[in-house]
Amino acid sequence: MTTIETFFTTDHRACDHRLADLEAAVAADEWADAEARLARFEQDLERHLGREEEILFPAIEAANGGTLGPTEVMRREHAQMRALLGEARAAVEGRDQGTGLGLLETLMTLIQLHNVKEEQILYPLADRCLAPQRAALLDQVQAFAR
Repeated sequence: MTTIETFFTTDHRACDHRLADLEAAVAADEWADAEARLARFEQDLERHLGREEEILFPAIEAANGGTLGPTEVMRREHAQMRALLGEARAAVEGRDQGTGLGLLETLMTLIQLHNVKEEQILYPLADRCLAPQRAALLDQVQAFAR
């Protein structure tokens, strides 16, 4: 059986690759490709964040009796990611390579720092506290589409 940690870590890596592909297209001044890659990255990132915010985090909070703690920190960081992505989208649409690359690098750094916290703290916690419902939760997560 797949663990919560394995599933979401794999999802992180897929998003990381999409972001790297987007950054490469911007660096190469391939704007049509960059716009297409941006759309794919946004879709993958939103699906990942939605899986966490709408399924995983509420399950962790129900098991641990509240919304304070790691899930609240993760939600705040998700909001920061979305804001940076919006700025990066504007730079890509405006074909502003310098600003776009700077924003994408900042976004990549934020995501990497965020992923470490989830992979080392939140997901192992989820695997422990949600063990009895893990299979059903992962079925729900895999079916999630945004």
